[in-house]
Amino acid sequence: MLKKILHGCGLGLGAALVALALWSAGLFEGWEQLTWTVRVRLRAPQETPSPRVKVILIDQASLDWGRRENGWPWPWPRIVYTPILDFCRRSGARAVIFDMLFTEPSLHGVADDEDLGRGIRGAPPFVAALALGERSGTTTRWPPEMARPAFQVAGLSDWLSAGHGHSLLSSTALFPVPEIGTNISFFCNVMDVPDDDGVFRRTSLFRVFDEQPVPAMGLSARLAGRDPSGPQDTRIERGWLTVGDHRLPIDTEGRSILRFKGTNGFHDSVSAAAVIQTELRLQAGESGPITDMDLFKDCYVLLGPSAPALLDLRTTPLSDVAPGVELHATLLDNLLTDSLMREVPTPVVVLVVGLFGMLSGLMVSLYRKPWQNVLAILVFVPAPFMVGVLVYGFGWWLPVVVSTAANVVAVVGAIVVNYATEGRQKAFIKQAFKFYLSPQVIDKILEDPSQLTLGGEKRTLTLLFADIEKFSSFSERLDPPALTALLNDFLSDMTDIILEEGGTLDKYIGDAIVAFWNAPLDQGDHAVRAVRAALRCQEKLAARRDEFEARTGAVLRMRIGVNTGPVVVGNMGSRERFDYTVLGDAANLASRLEGANKVFGTYLMVSEATWTEVGTAFVGRELGRLRVVGREAPVRVFEPTGLAGTALPESVAAFEEGLAMGADGRWHEAAEVFASLEHDAAARAYLVRCRELPGQDGAAWDGIWNLTEK
Repeated sequence: MLKKILHGCGLGLGAALVALALWSAGLFEGWEQLTWTVRVRLRAPQETPSPRVKVILIDQASLDWGRRENGWPWPWPRIVYTPILDFCRRSGARAVIFDMLFTEPSLHGVADDEDLGRGIRGAPPFVAALALGERSGTTTRWPPEMARPAFQVAGLSDWLSAGHGHSLLSSTALFPVPEIGTNISFFCNVMDVPDDDGVFRRTSLFRVFDEQPVPAMGLSARLAGRDPSGPQDTRIERGWLTVGDHRLPIDTEGRSILRFKGTNGFHDSVSAAAVIQTELRLQAGESGPITDMDLFKDCYVLLGPSAPALLDLRTTPLSDVAPGVELHATLLDNLLTDSLMREVPTPVVVLVVGLFGMLSGLMVSLYRKPWQNVLAILVFVPAPFMVGVLVYGFGWWLPVVVSTAANVVAVVGAIVVNYATEGRQKAFIKQAFKFYLSPQVIDKILEDPSQLTLGGEKRTLTLLFADIEKFSSFSERLDPPALTALLNDFLSDMTDIILEEGGTLDKYIGDAIVAFWNAPLDQGDHAVRAVRAALRCQEKLAARRDEFEARTGAVLRMRIGVNTGPVVVGNMGSRERFDYTVLGDAANLASRLEGANKVFGTYLMVSEATWTEVGTAFVGRELGRLRVVGREAPVRVFEPTGLAGTALPESVAAFEEGLAMGADGRWHEAAEVFASLEHDAAARAYLVRCRELPGQDGAAWDGIWNLTEK
């Protein structure tokens, strides 16, 4: 067992190392992304997006309404956004965030830009978008007329110097036109990159332009809503961005994993057209489409396009065409609820992979049946994914493909090694022993091949010895092929029956068969099985007797002896060659009973021990008492004639009457009874013995047959 445990653990560790090497090379990234999408779609519907995050969408209906009712082309006049800001102020919005880039002067003149600038000054805390990146714009310095964000990150220089976050450095930027930008206190970055498959799962919490950290839109909105008058103390260190009293998990590039919520990851939204109409009608003293004046109370309101023509659609794990503003809304949601995902630390991942690999290798090494291997595959291959789904619910992102790969490598490796070592051994055992042992015995040996070692145990068995009567008298007349064919047919018939009855074939000795029951498997009814096998063998030989007579010119009959008793059973022989066999007096007696059939002219004889063991399972008769060679104590013997319920031959009652007379010493009277049973071989044997007795003295014979040969 210890060897198997060490073997399985070694295989598992090796598999884990292989999987970790492939993982570190990035070969599992594509598969990991697929499992990520599945995990999000399983868990996100169980979570509700924050009700404090609202979205105003410039959707296709809004574009159609503006063109139809007001003749507005796209881009809209910037004065159009003023009613949106006014309604947000009216309904008590905590902050307003525009996912819009006003980098070009309005087509309607400078006054249009100035109107929007004045609207921003009167709005709730307002967050405006910048586009930061390597090639996002032409500006390489922060415009002096525009306020820098009150956002500084302590430890940023050391963090960057340590080789982190180089992708966050932006050399160019796009700013709003001065008429708008000079009225803005909170700038944010809206540019980000998806994973290599085009899906947005992570987001950068900030970027750096002209040595100025610029927070992402969601983070900037959070800062604007919490403290519009000043900065939040912010510090960066390995794995964390601390903002105020909140620690935000980040990777080495300053990116955080988004936690999507809801069926499609969208937040409560309203059409821009509905907001504009409502505010304009309220100003005119009328009611508009929106009747809830507290719609945005204490909420963070984001404005962004969703119409396909505006080309601001993104792919997320929950949607192939999500409005870009929803990504910013998701980050803001995560910040408000402290629910950003945390990556499981690499040492823990390595530990998990090692544990999965070792467990898989161990289980397959310990349990080696085919169905157990299949079960191991069905359990251990999906197990890492199930664990990944579980820990996702607690806010942890765990790589699962690497553990799955470790499981697969461990399971497959263990199966291959098992087959290479023990599989061939088991195949050899099954092939070698299928002709000698019952399938149940073979299965037991396959479960524990260590049984094939020298040694034995003492247990009670029922043993059967069978032999063809006068075989040598006709075998000499047959040529070798005919003799071999005859023996093969005879032994096959008898062996099939013995194995069907659960017996273990000990050996063939020429035409003789030795078998036993109750080893190596426990069989509570071993005596019944053995006697039933003996009767079936006699029936089978009787059914083929005419055929065999035609082939040999002789009538084939078989004598069988059965005895039950304690013996030593096990693998006996030399270290290089041994048999699973029996030793003991009970085995010798079974052999003697087979030969003792010649005394009575019978063909099936069982000992009193066996007859007592079978109880009422069979019908038959007592034959008498024998003293076999090598034993002082006589043995009562019986002749089974059929299964319980089978009619006894008519001669049985008279025969038993004769035995009873002999037991009383009245052998002369018994002889008269035996003489009347001329067709009963056993009665004829007793008749001959009675006639040999001198005079009429009943004490002349005690009724015990003393056998002088085996």
